[in-house]
Amino acid sequence: MDHQALVKLALRAGATKAEVMDGKRVVTNAMFRDICESNSCGSYGRCYMCPPHVGEIQQLMLKVQGYAYALIYQTISEIEDSFDIEGMLEAGTKHAWVSQHLQEMLEPSLREHSLHLTCGGCRLCDTCALVRGEPCVRPGKALPSMESYGVDVYNTVKDTQLKYINGQNTVTFFGMLLYDGT
Repeated sequence: MDHQALVKLALRAGATKAEVMDGKRVVTNAMFRDICESNSCGSYGRCYMCPPHVGEIQQLMLKVQGYAYALIYQTISEIEDSFDIEGMLEAGTKHAWVSQHLQEMLEPSLREHSLHLTCGGCRLCDTCALVRGEPCVRPGKALPSMESYGVDVYNTVKDTQLKYINGQNTVTFFGMLLYDGT
């Protein structure tokens, strides 16, 4: 699958914008793991796709930096105002759906030679099976977060068409498919 076909696929999956970049341009920083450890989202230690269960940060950053290309995609949603937490959560759920839809569309063409990351936690289950001491119920579908892999989204997209901030009363979420072939 060529780069432009991947961009079109991401848009067809529901992304607002998408772009392919050289994988070497993806910026990583271990400080994003510190943000995860602060547990402001409540998922730290409570989700298989979030730290610490997702893996050691240095190894994960090396993994990210080992791919030739990155398809970066975003969803931009309107919200009432900057205090519209419900609207932000709804937009996050919408983005998770887009990520899952894209993942399904990619099966099996890039699956073995790619890494698909999304924003925030997994969101497939209301409560991760980890909390009950059970194995993941959707191991082939669960997607880890960019933050847990140390991806610095802001600095990765700053010289692209994908803007980190898209105006007042909007919320923007990102996903990333790292891959080696065209």
